[in-house]
Amino acid sequence: MPITANDTKRKSWLSVPENSDFPIQNIPFGVFLTRENVVTVGTRIGDFAIDLGALQQMNYFSGIELTDDMFMQDTLNDFISDGKKTWRLVRNRIADIFDEKNPTLRDNEKHRDIVIFNIAEVEMQLPVLIGDYTDFCSSKEHATNVGKMLRDPENALFPNWLHIPIGYHGRSSSIIPTDIPIHRPIGQTLPAGESTPVLGPSRSVDFELETAFITTDANIMGEMIPISEAEDYIFGMVLMNDWSARDIQKWEYLPLGPFLSKNFATSISPWIVTLDALEPFKVPGPKQVPSPLPYLQQKGKHSFDIQLEVAIQPEGSTPTVVSKSNFKHMYWTMNQQLTHHTSNGCRVNSGDMMGSGTISGPTQDSYGSMLELTWGGKNPIQLNDGTERKFINDNDTVIMNGFCKNSQVQIGFGEVKTKLLPPFVRK
Repeated sequence: MPITANDTKRKSWLSVPENSDFPIQNIPFGVFLTRENVVTVGTRIGDFAIDLGALQQMNYFSGIELTDDMFMQDTLNDFISDGKKTWRLVRNRIADIFDEKNPTLRDNEKHRDIVIFNIAEVEMQLPVLIGDYTDFCSSKEHATNVGKMLRDPENALFPNWLHIPIGYHGRSSSIIPTDIPIHRPIGQTLPAGESTPVLGPSRSVDFELETAFITTDANIMGEMIPISEAEDYIFGMVLMNDWSARDIQKWEYLPLGPFLSKNFATSISPWIVTLDALEPFKVPGPKQVPSPLPYLQQKGKHSFDIQLEVAIQPEGSTPTVVSKSNFKHMYWTMNQQLTHHTSNGCRVNSGDMMGSGTISGPTQDSYGSMLELTWGGKNPIQLNDGTERKFINDNDTVIMNGFCKNSQVQIGFGEVKTKLLPPFVRK
């Protein structure tokens, strides 16, 4: 089935600002609260949020097999469970409805008033009920940098790193959408030169520039997804800030890996951009040496050229861009991550989220964390207001943006924006 929604010649009768992340060729999916306090599944074109539940009730999806309440829910899980054919049919239909040549909704003022909201009038929610969340470590540059800092610089990568996508299971209950502030975590750390740990606020709160992909129901228990089919089970992608407390992490991570240093907050952008929308931006990933085992081998274009940016904004000041990276640098692809995840028969369900791991590029200005950008705090970054940062200060806001762009179209994710507040103290 062709992806007609990607037609770059198509224009919408809704106005779309120049360089918008959300032209009619994007059509991402999300969940929002309307001005009438109704939660609905929606999409976005330009600066307009579109109520897909209302469109369904008014029969705009006639001919597509959908349950009666598919878009009148507070999550996308059921829609995602319907699979790739349904995703593509719905996205193509939305593109047709909002095409400048289609008068059906365009010329029906009553319907337009029910369906279309200014983006400033809605409150974005988590788009899916996330049952399970796995975070990978798939940037060779990031893994090497951290290995040099924390272990033996001559043997920065563990022996297994070049053979399997390394991952760990995170905490889905602490995943939040953009604009939800978080508190500086309290935890155990081991002060320099001491042998006894202390309990207190983390002094090294960090961001991690990541993306994440959302899956559909992929397998039954015991079944491995072949690498050739993995992409069919990936609905789309979001931006992700996997907040980290580096001092807590340093003390706790041996022998089982991160725990409280990672599960206090993970922020994601609220619009899921489908793999169909990202299709024009496919690129080959880095050459993998040594070649992975046969079950992880793939040829062709399986990564995406997604430009990424991180800024830090102190309270009352302007943002300072501290990193510019690109998803195409990732050593392990999403397909390889998903195939490896199921290689032991682990079940993957609709709404599961898989984090990419920190996305660091080959140059210092493309590193995806403060740990790397300041090299463990040794080289502070100066912000626009003249202050310096080794890590994130209380009342700083971290802003991440990401988009794909060619000569014809820009497809973006919007932003994930989170303010760090002082530690929470129960009154």
